[in-house]
Amino acid sequence: MNSSYRKIFSGNRYTVQRIEEKLNEIEVTPIIKDESESARLAGFAANVGGELEIHVHEDEYERAMMIIRAIAAQQED
Repeated sequence: MNSSYRKIFSGNRYTVQRIEEKLNEIEVTPIIKDESESARLAGFAANVGGELEIHVHEDEYERAMMIIRAIAAQQED
C-alpha cells in the first residue's frame, strides 16, 4: 500500500463496517483491505473469518483515530 496511507484498525467485518460508517460521516475516506477476498479472487483458498484492515490517508489520520478511540471506549463500557 502507498506509504501515504496508514493502517488504523484490523479486526472483524462487523467492527470494520461500523468504523467505516463513522468515518464516512466525518468525510474521511477509508480504504478497506480484505486479504481473504483477494486470495479468493486469485483462486486460492480463502479464510472466511479473516481480519480486515482499514487504512486512511495521512492527512485524515488524526480525525480517523478520534473515531477509533471513541468506538474502543464504547466497547469497554
